[in-house]
Amino acid sequence: QVQLVESGGGLVQAGGSLRLSCAASGRTYSLYTMGWFRQAPGKERESVATISYGGHDTFYQDSVKDRFTISRDNAKNMLYLQMHRLKPDDTAIYYCAAATRVLDLATGSKYDYWGQGTQVTVSS
Repeated sequence: QVQLVESGGGLVQAGGSLRLSCAASGRTYSLYTMGWFRQAPGKERESVATISYGGHDTFYQDSVKDRFTISRDNAKNMLYLQMHRLKPDDTAIYYCAAATRVLDLATGSKYDYWGQGTQVTVSS
């Protein structure tokens, strides 16, 4: 089993920055593709950014390109999401997800583990 715990969410003004972290524990050697997803009130969960095991390949939702950066440190079992120039539309619960196989970064959806989520609220 793998446990994922997100942190770093909070309230920030539009234009501000936040850095989300996801700590993985347990059978972390089994993790391959990882990603950040978000769900806003009344909306479906959507992919924000995904990353390959080695960190060399990434995929971003169009609305966050050039503002968000996903990264991982496998030695520390950590996943990060650096968010800049935040907008009120970025307000959502952000979830960390991990797969025990290689998934397509753009279309893969079968993630095996999910964190509990961290709230990000961007005020206008």
